Formats: sequence, C-alpha cells, structure tokens
Amino acid sequence: MKVKGGKSLYGASVGILMLETRFPRIQGDMCNALTWPFPVHYKVVSGASPDRVVRNRAEGLLDTFLTDAKALVAQGADGITTNCGFLSLFQDQLAEACGVPVATSSLMQVEAVNRLLPPGKRCGILTISRKSLSEEHLQAARVPLDTPVGGTDGLREFSRVILDDEEELDIEASRLDLIDAARDLKEANPDVGAIVLECTNMVPFAADVRAATGLPVYSIYSYILWFQSALAPRVFPQGL
Repeated sequence: MKVKGGKSLYGASVGILMLETRFPRIQGDMCNALTWPFPVHYKVVSGASPDRVVRNRAEGLLDTFLTDAKALVAQGADGITTNCGFLSLFQDQLAEACGVPVATSSLMQVEAVNRLLPPGKRCGILTISRKSLSEEHLQAARVPLDTPVGGTDGLREFSRVILDDEEELDIEASRLDLIDAARDLKEANPDVGAIVLECTNMVPFAADVRAATGLPVYSIYSYILWFQSALAPRVFPQGL
C-alpha cells in the first residue's frame, strides 16, 4: 500500500474560522470541540469580535479571514466554515481564495429548505441580531429578501452575552430567549414551515425550538454534518 502526503495534519476535514471571544461555549456550540462526532481544525481570527462582525459588518477583517482560511487549508482542512452566520458577506471571496469548498453561513441552507417544504410554506430565520441582518447578508447567502426573520434582540440574556462578549451565560435564560423568539416568529408568520438558526451559538437550543414550535430546525450543526459527509464519505463494508 502507498499513501500520498501534502498536509501537516490528517484525520480532520473541516476547518472552522472562529471569532475571537471569551463568552462560554457550551456543548452544541460549534466552537466546543465536544460538539462534533468527528475531528475539526480550529483557527481564531484575531480582532474578529462578535460586536465587530455582527454589528459592524466585519469591517476591515476580510484580509485576515482570507489569510487564516488559507492557513487552515495549508494545515490540512479540505473545507472551510465559520462560526458566525453574518460572515455570509465573505462567502464569495473565501471560496475564490481557498480552492476548497466553503460554507460561511448557516443562512446558506434557506434556499434548499424552501425547496423541501410543501406549497404555501416557507423557511423563517432566527438570528441573534435582527436589526443587524441586512439585505446584503441575505443576498450573499441567496436568501429571498422577503424571508421572515425573528431575533433574540432585547430579550433576557442570549444576544447581550454573545454580542457584548460577556464571560458568564445563563443557560436557562438563553433557552427561554430562543423559545420566545421562535414562537413569536411562527405566530407572526403562519406560513413558516421550518426555521434556520442563523447564529451558531443557538445550536444547543435547537431541540427546544423544535419542541416549542413543532417545526423542523436547521442550524450550522446540521449544515456542517452534511458538509463533512462529502469531504469524508463514509466507507461501507462490501457485501450484504
């Protein structure tokens, strides 16, 4: 048997570009390594605070993201993702620069989810900052501009802790924020037949949103499981 090299590290296909943060990352968060059923590569992007990326459109950070993404590929990543849905703004530039598949944002699932739903139903989005999610973010992810959007802005805990990068998170208060925002989204838009979670930090509460609304819930976790399955297809035993 012969094998071919060319990488520094092996056994992990997905490279994750991380914001520079200090808030807690509980299991389910994509930047808690215990979340994944497979190894991943991580790289923290210097200066990429939640405030700068979400509220200020990642201004001045494109070159740093491009450099760090290429470093992940050189290290061994076969595909690149990020841990903020607002980075859809960098999708085209990263895909062009990296030479590997790139999935910057959970929002990129909306187009496919709409195709799954029955007539008269459409996908809704739950975001960490409704006021910051612009038409440009949606267009970059090919999301229809009339897509219903709900947010956890102004509620108990979740958005404030993440966006202000606080060191302590009340898990129960955050769970209730997600439930309330999802219920409000569904009540205001009866034609919503599924929800995509924009924010990667919402994943630990996806099951709660599903239980509260009865709707399918898609997240960066569901997206990257699919993404990984193409980068490292399962090898099945031969025969019956």
